[in-house]
Amino acid sequence: MRVLEINGNYELSGSIRISGAKNASVALIPAAILADEETTICNIPEITDTDALCEILETLNVKVKRASESIIIDPTEMINTDINEIHCKKLRASYYFMGALLGKYKKAVMCFPGGCSIGKRPINLHLKGFESLGATITNHNNQYIVEAEELKGANIYLDFASVGATINIMLAAVKAKGITTIDNAAKEPEIVNIATFLNSMGAKISGAGTSTIKIEGVDYLHGCFHEVIPDRIEAGTYMIIGAMCGKNLKIDNIIPAHLEALTSKLLEIGAHVQIGIDYVIVSKPDKYIPTNIKTSVYPGFPTDLQQPFTVLLTQCEGKSKVEETIWENRFMHIAYLNELGADITVKNQTATVFGPTKLTGTTVVATDLRAGAAMLVAGLAATGVTIITNIDHILRGYEQIVEKLVGVGAKIENKEI
Repeated sequence: MRVLEINGNYELSGSIRISGAKNASVALIPAAILADEETTICNIPEITDTDALCEILETLNVKVKRASESIIIDPTEMINTDINEIHCKKLRASYYFMGALLGKYKKAVMCFPGGCSIGKRPINLHLKGFESLGATITNHNNQYIVEAEELKGANIYLDFASVGATINIMLAAVKAKGITTIDNAAKEPEIVNIATFLNSMGAKISGAGTSTIKIEGVDYLHGCFHEVIPDRIEAGTYMIIGAMCGKNLKIDNIIPAHLEALTSKLLEIGAHVQIGIDYVIVSKPDKYIPTNIKTSVYPGFPTDLQQPFTVLLTQCEGKSKVEETIWENRFMHIAYLNELGADITVKNQTATVFGPTKLTGTTVVATDLRAGAAMLVAGLAATGVTIITNIDHILRGYEQIVEKLVGVGAKIENKEI
């Protein structure tokens, strides 16, 4: 069994360079098959989620070449075939192939996607959007068959501003006849990045980053060169680490505007934050002031940073509250934080954190990707040795996380026990 072993309570300083955004990359790779020519995407992180998507490309007879941080995708000899359960279950983002295949071939056959167990994760909004475009959907033995004789533009209202549904509908609509409008669309920066990629291929998408997105269908999409935006969640995780145990820890290659909700909370609790054009420098304060956070869709406080930030709240002098509004199972890290010495209670969808408390190393579990990040933050600040098991979750979303942390002074090792 592979684990992360952390000898904690060391001061971290130096510079960490942020990789390309996971949540953009996992949609850009499936989106590339909509092109009728070869595309190149740079700044793709080398994480297990992108590896899994490349495996799916290969089952579709798509040529894939990886060089450093770039990926070249050639779909000119692509074959539309069923995507099996083994590939679908590896990650949530496998569902983007549903929209891309439907958009290109008017048919997609695949199983229900996998991903972290952080609550009910239905794809009903995706399917509703496909049906609005003219598709029929059959579900047999957990296999979805989505097909249409023709896709036609439609007005689609999302009951919830879902990132996944917004992107999937965009992918299905770029080659549909006429104009598609998505109302109550998600506004995340990753959506803007994906719309930019599609437009670079010849799509006609406007309004990305607002609550209304319009897509005018086109017949042909050509090749292009595209760059993935920096990963705001990775950056936010390292900013939290800097506030927890950093001394002038520089987080480089970021877009500060994407992190304003987190930055404001770090400043509120007393962390030292210097903001540059494409970087921040974060240091641990002498004491932390308690605060409350409530997760929300962008530009609100990200649910993906709630778990790591909760660790920081254990060091605040007083009572803090964390309200989770996106996923109902996103407090599975709390039990392990309490084992490390935290004092946290959970009622309904709100965690109450009493601090400050001393954290002491022990063996904990990464129950999902961001819970794993929380365990990592806690282990770096705890005295003694912390061992994190189930680390595949962490490696799904953080490129070279051990190397980056070792480079700024952390005592952490990916090892077999």
